Amino acid sequence: MKSYATLTDLQLTELLKNDDEAAYKEIYARYAPLLADFTASRLFNLNDARDIIHDVFLLLWEKRQTLVINLSLKAYLFAVVRHRIIDRIRKNVTREEYAVMLQALASAYEPGIEQHLAAKELQQTINRALESLSPRIQEIYRLSREQNRSVSEIANLLGLSEQTVKNQLTAALKHLRKSLAVVSTPAFLFWLVS
Repeated sequence: MKSYATLTDLQLTELLKNDDEAAYKEIYARYAPLLADFTASRLFNLNDARDIIHDVFLLLWEKRQTLVINLSLKAYLFAVVRHRIIDRIRKNVTREEYAVMLQALASAYEPGIEQHLAAKELQQTINRALESLSPRIQEIYRLSREQNRSVSEIANLLGLSEQTVKNQLTAALKHLRKSLAVVSTPAFLFWLVS
């Protein structure tokens, strides 16, 4: 068979639909740098750009068998990335507004014993959610979120590939989001000011 680098996007897409990992790697090699440049040029945070590219290619692999591409693979990937950028910008704006609001609330009210207890309960909820994960995922999560280590640092420290570390972090964050879904923003704000 021909080298994967000489195949068209359509051929690679068909191979990808048939679980061909080499086709997936060729698509990644062909488009990840372009998508990363595009994403980084629109976001201020390089880590956000990397996360988006990681998520898009993870989605491509997960949805490979049901993939429907109407235009071209390149157009499809750029469209998905554009939507992710918009979502990330919206999320960051909301997060920044939320942080400003919390800062204003924190300076207006002295935390009492109720707030300390609620914060302790929230941390216990997070800890319980983490305990249900495998020890390796817990370790990777703590290195990333509690020790602020980069993906490459964690990969080097644990002797894993960066992709494995990213996949494990994605799994941990997805699990935590589900576990903390019951903690709503209004409830959290009520807890903060009450």
